Amino acid sequence: MNAVDLAPTAPAPLPTLPGAIVDNILRTAFVEDAPYGDITSATLLPATARATAWLVAREPGIFSGGDVFTAAMVMQDPAAEVEQLVADGQPFVKGQRIMSVTGRARAVLTAERIALNLTQRMSAIATQTAEYAKLIEGTRARVTDTRKTTPGLRALERYAVRCGGGHNHRFSLSDAVLAKDNHLAVLTGGDPAKLTQALAGVRAQLPHTVHFEVEVDNMEQIEPVLAAGVDTIMLDNFSNEELAAGVALVNGRALVEASGNVNLATIAAIARTGVDIISVGALTHSVRALDLGLDIAIEA
Repeated sequence: MNAVDLAPTAPAPLPTLPGAIVDNILRTAFVEDAPYGDITSATLLPATARATAWLVAREPGIFSGGDVFTAAMVMQDPAAEVEQLVADGQPFVKGQRIMSVTGRARAVLTAERIALNLTQRMSAIATQTAEYAKLIEGTRARVTDTRKTTPGLRALERYAVRCGGGHNHRFSLSDAVLAKDNHLAVLTGGDPAKLTQALAGVRAQLPHTVHFEVEVDNMEQIEPVLAAGVDTIMLDNFSNEELAAGVALVNGRALVEASGNVNLATIAAIARTGVDIISVGALTHSVRALDLGLDIAIEA
């Protein structure tokens, strides 16, 4: 499958990637990578040297991270001129120029590795998400990410999922109630008969604006959970036959999310069961960085 095949037919508008978040991530990255400056560039290159460089694809994919690349370059050289040649969420082919930058050579080379590391990872996530999304076209399901993200980079990785045509789950533990098996074990004391009452008590405490989702691991839990008035029910590690039966049992009374054992070989069949949401940790936790490079020309 090539990059053109992965391009969404009708991409949804991308969210804004907050500049303050990008700047915070980059500042931390530069403190780690060049805590006292880049002694290689400072020693080898004249302070007056300028350079033009291009972010070039070594393999096809879907791009994500234009604002990140730009901010990295501008953080090192506020006067740098950066142009995005491929929009976020759009496909590129091997050998294609994606971004260009002209500025102080020392600054471009200092920013190079950070800019590459982040855009390679973001583009990898966008590309892999597009593969998953393509496989479930024509179904009601949407593919979403999880909290299995790189600490400190969640905002960038979640944005990259959107670039690939995916959707976002709750951003953090503060955003929604998602009761999993361990929560339920503590909440009910291990007594299944207490499930509905305990969850209804939780529901009564929540503002109407807070989403309430509950994970179940067997069919017998579905009716007691639905009786508590939840918004979404997560069917965890269900077989496809069980997923279809669960969707029929829920019958529109809540959104149905499938989780567990989701990969490129299984997602199409999972989507055909009629679930609304398919959450995929692999979108962010196990991608291989896409091969992007920086080709540079030093000016006199």
